[in-house]
Amino acid sequence: MRIKQIINRKPNELGAKLDDLQSSDANLLLVFGSIEHFCSPGLHDALRATFPDALLIGCSTAGEITNDGVDDGSCTITAIKFEKTSLKHGSTHLSGMDDSFSAGERLGKQIVSADLKAILVFGPGVNINGSALVNGITSVVGVDVPITGGLAGDGGAFKKTYTLGPNGIADDQVVAIGLSGEALRFGHGSFGGWEPFGPARKVTRCDGNILHELDGEPALEIYRRYLGEHAKGLPASGLLFPFAMLGEDHSAVGLIRTILGIDESTGSLILAGEINADGYLRLMHASTDKLVNGAESAAESAAAMHQSADGSLAILVSCVGRKLVMGNRVDEEVEAVGEVLGQTSVLTGFYSYGEISPFMPGASCKLHNQTMTITCLSEN
Repeated sequence: MRIKQIINRKPNELGAKLDDLQSSDANLLLVFGSIEHFCSPGLHDALRATFPDALLIGCSTAGEITNDGVDDGSCTITAIKFEKTSLKHGSTHLSGMDDSFSAGERLGKQIVSADLKAILVFGPGVNINGSALVNGITSVVGVDVPITGGLAGDGGAFKKTYTLGPNGIADDQVVAIGLSGEALRFGHGSFGGWEPFGPARKVTRCDGNILHELDGEPALEIYRRYLGEHAKGLPASGLLFPFAMLGEDHSAVGLIRTILGIDESTGSLILAGEINADGYLRLMHASTDKLVNGAESAAESAAAMHQSADGSLAILVSCVGRKLVMGNRVDEEVEAVGEVLGQTSVLTGFYSYGEISPFMPGASCKLHNQTMTITCLSEN
């Protein structure tokens, strides 16, 4: 497996930058870029012209990640040449939030194979139920195939996000790559670093990922009381105060849910993934140090599973909420990951509106919020 990467900072300079990648003979291009790059005319055409035979996959971001740290307004293109691993492309139109599970089923049917080892998936960051998407894929490929990836961003605006796939760039498509073959080495890790505060609140009415009531009151009303002055900045300020999902006995289930939108007319909160109708929710907050420690823990889990240090690619998907909390110290979580994985690893990735990964090796895949998830890839 060979890896080559470029970082393009001006959309009109992409052509010259791509010339540096042509010698890579890549069969997969991972593309993570700002809204400005994804809205720039000719991005897909330029990639396709330079790499007519490579599979293209990626999405818009709320920040781009490389070995250099975190960028805003750039486009990172990572060209990968798999020598022994088979790749299968999947793409489907997402007609709306209610179509999320079915979209996952359609994707799963496109990429399933007898020797499928892992899946990378990227979806829109708005108008989607990320956990239903994951459940739809799993219903086809089975719970033993790890799925990692994330939901696209648009710099924190929560208006329109984009994905890149076999049919080009669109704001309503989910894209995936299935990886097959015994030579593939695949590791993953996911960790948060957030701390709960305040009382646990009973979910008294919800519909999938729409939270209508907590303790019999409109969820938006309760949430605004907690946020105080921060409530003026909703929904974006909700990234600073996600929910921990708790079971019926108030024990944590290991999932965090963040707010993607609000519905003033119904007093509801639109969360990035489904919530347990019989469970409880508790607000969370974080410090930079705890988030950096969480990123380090995710890297340690991925490295332990991957067990390969040479020529590996690490795909980092971290929540935009973490970026907001850390501010100008955001590079520290990427540096922490790099120190664990070593200098020979190539880092790519983005800040997202939802992260996709299993909890741990052998566990089922879930949509996470407010985590750092890491996928390590290499070949024997």
